Amino acid sequence: MYKLVAVGGKLRGAEIQLNEGENVLGRGLDVDHPLKVAGVSKRHMSINVNGDTCYVQDLGSSNGTFVNGKLVKNQTVKGGDKIAIPNVIFQVVYVKEKKVIITKKVAKVDEGGEDSIEFRDVAPKDFIGRVKYFFKHKIMSVVYSFNEQYEWSVLLGIILFVFVCTNIGLTIGPVLHDGKELLKNEIVARGGQYAEEVARFNRAALSRGDLNRLNTNFLENSAEDVKSYELFDLEGRIVRPVGKLNSYVEDAFSVKAWKQILGGGENALRKTIYEVVGDGEIGIGKAILAYDTNTGKEEPVGIIAIRFKPRSWAAQAANQSGSYLEELIITCIVGVIFFGIVYYMTTRPLELMRIQIEEVLRGKRKELQLPILFDEIQPLNNTVNSILQRLKELQSEDGGDFVEIEEDGPYVRSLYEFMQGAQGPVMVLNSEKLIEHINSEGEDLTGMRESSSAGTSLLDSARDQGFAATVIDLCDQSANNEGTSQSEMYELTGKSYMIHVSSLLGKDNFAKAFYVTFVEDE
Repeated sequence: MYKLVAVGGKLRGAEIQLNEGENVLGRGLDVDHPLKVAGVSKRHMSINVNGDTCYVQDLGSSNGTFVNGKLVKNQTVKGGDKIAIPNVIFQVVYVKEKKVIITKKVAKVDEGGEDSIEFRDVAPKDFIGRVKYFFKHKIMSVVYSFNEQYEWSVLLGIILFVFVCTNIGLTIGPVLHDGKELLKNEIVARGGQYAEEVARFNRAALSRGDLNRLNTNFLENSAEDVKSYELFDLEGRIVRPVGKLNSYVEDAFSVKAWKQILGGGENALRKTIYEVVGDGEIGIGKAILAYDTNTGKEEPVGIIAIRFKPRSWAAQAANQSGSYLEELIITCIVGVIFFGIVYYMTTRPLELMRIQIEEVLRGKRKELQLPILFDEIQPLNNTVNSILQRLKELQSEDGGDFVEIEEDGPYVRSLYEFMQGAQGPVMVLNSEKLIEHINSEGEDLTGMRESSSAGTSLLDSARDQGFAATVIDLCDQSANNEGTSQSEMYELTGKSYMIHVSSLLGKDNFAKAFYVTFVEDE
């Protein structure tokens, strides 16, 4: 089994467990192991693991893949090899798998029951506690299952997008719906007036069967929002408009209005029937009643069916779409800002904890003291402090005093004095491998100026990322080998140079400064 351990760069300390088969690494979301590091391509490289064999292949990346300081397209690697990509140096580690059998005794739940161990919360008895318990163990369990498949930041983005859409639907939707209903009611009322006018002008002529006296001119000439209409008798025979005279109703809404009015009893005869019948269209249907001297009451003599397509309805639909789009854009912008705030507020304590743990291990800090109010992370902070304290005790027991705080400054100054008398290119780095000093020969060779690169990482300042990765790798080798000089050949400015790196170790046994020299290969 193989894994990658980041020994240099921005991911230092991170580990990547390599699976059997192909493992794609890169900055994209569709890779097996995402690397959120600047300079890394979306699909940068792949590492194929086949039993005890490990094979690395560059996938056409922009900045290349280096194995032990050399640019490669594909190469077999083994445990201890260094793979460098922009801003990260990985060491290949081969892990021998061992099977460990642990036997534990467990208490019986009850007499005659099966042996089991259960770790679960007990549901509180109060209402608020039960709601929290249900949310944590029922709803969040679904979210946790998604988190096992998607990166946390991606899942947070999905949740925020769902929140934005739900928020718009629950807030803006009802308001726009109410506005649409109000406009529809106004249009229905106006259509009912048109239908009433048709009835008033034509009820007498319809009752006598005098078709020549029918008058619907105002619907054709004055009513701009009327798309079409049909005036027909109780048998369904159309009497107006003239173009449809003596034909029978076929329009879907007219047929529906005819059946509802004649089959709905007394109430249907006296009310206006309306329905949204198409894109921006509303159908209005009404019975035309005339007084019958034989029965002594009003009887139906015809039916008017009108199709409206009011311009105000189309304008309202356009405004509604615009309102939805405007609200969606504004809410998405706010959601992105909110995403950034939540993301960095959540990850900052973890980042600070990682930095402070390294400072404690290097003797620059006594314990973790997070400057952030975060009650949920305090138990973890206390546990880590206990572990670090135990490490101090073990170190004291094994071989001496634990040095609490030791600065880089004196060691960097000492190496700077050595650099003053150097005859060739020299560079001095601090314990974090940040550039402190470069002499003039070193500036000409590396293309870096001390005035602009002091205090920055080699990976950020060097034009040649392979060169930076090689120096950082040599620094790590020297620090891990009690400060002894480490060297490797590298080509600079078209010539081969032997790069030598030596480190000064502090009293805490950590490297405090690095002295880098360059010797041209004759």
